[in-house]
Amino acid sequence: MNAIEVSGLVKRFGDKTVVDHVSMSVAEGEISGFLGPNGSGKTTTIRVMCGLLTPDEGEGRVLGHDIRSESLRIKREVGYMTQKFSFYEDLSIEENLTFVARLYDLEPVAVRDTLEDLGLTSRRKQLAGTLSGGWKQRLALAACIMHKPKLLLLDEPTAGVDPKARREFWDEIHMRASAGLTVLVSTHYMDEAERCQRIHYISYGKLLASGTVPEVIRDAALTTFVMQGGDIARAAKLLQGMEGVDQVAPFGLTLHVVGHDRVALKAAVVKVAAETGVGYQEGSTSLEDVFIQFMGTSTDNMA
Repeated sequence: MNAIEVSGLVKRFGDKTVVDHVSMSVAEGEISGFLGPNGSGKTTTIRVMCGLLTPDEGEGRVLGHDIRSESLRIKREVGYMTQKFSFYEDLSIEENLTFVARLYDLEPVAVRDTLEDLGLTSRRKQLAGTLSGGWKQRLALAACIMHKPKLLLLDEPTAGVDPKARREFWDEIHMRASAGLTVLVSTHYMDEAERCQRIHYISYGKLLASGTVPEVIRDAALTTFVMQGGDIARAAKLLQGMEGVDQVAPFGLTLHVVGHDRVALKAAVVKVAAETGVGYQEGSTSLEDVFIQFMGTSTDNMA
């Protein structure tokens, strides 16, 4: 059974279509990644799914509830972590969680249990405004899961936190998903996308790809060559704009050259390699290569 099943979602603001006929599904107990550039419609789509916005067109069910007629029931069973830290900075961790508990009519024991569960007990008296990015993130997650939701919607939850905090956050998410929690998380980080069981890529309101990471890479049908040695800087300049070359990206001492026309791409690489003394070999296309390709071929719906 799917925790999220939406079809043809459209959301407009004035004459701008921010979500343009998006259809997607997320299975129960799955960690699903939601990716795309800034302004692509990820946050708006998430808000439609959790009942905060009503779609102009389309239909769907979240946790078995209709997104149009049962938004209140959806809100009770969903935890939504916003991009921006949205708690009272002049209240302590414990006071913020107590406030959230009252919104859900939870007993005081729920606050105590949540503090222990997320390792916040020793800091419970600390003002939220004095917390580091990683601890603010932990407080936000605690508030989202205190009412024991069936679905967690996370909107770029690890922006602005250090790598250790990011790793700990994802360990927490995987642990809870293994216990049956469904998670839809939007992210800009490719390593985080690769930790998801399935991913969905949206660009300027349109859903361009869905599937496992290997499926999305395979379906993009891109070829990647890795070039190294010789006059690599001159090679990069020569490759720009050549037939078959869609992307030229430095990676340390190497150059990744990507294109959708394998024959034309290889011809360009061979020609430039001969002129510059740079070596080359065919490499593996990365998720980042695929997403940059999507961005390059998409039209800005706000332009």
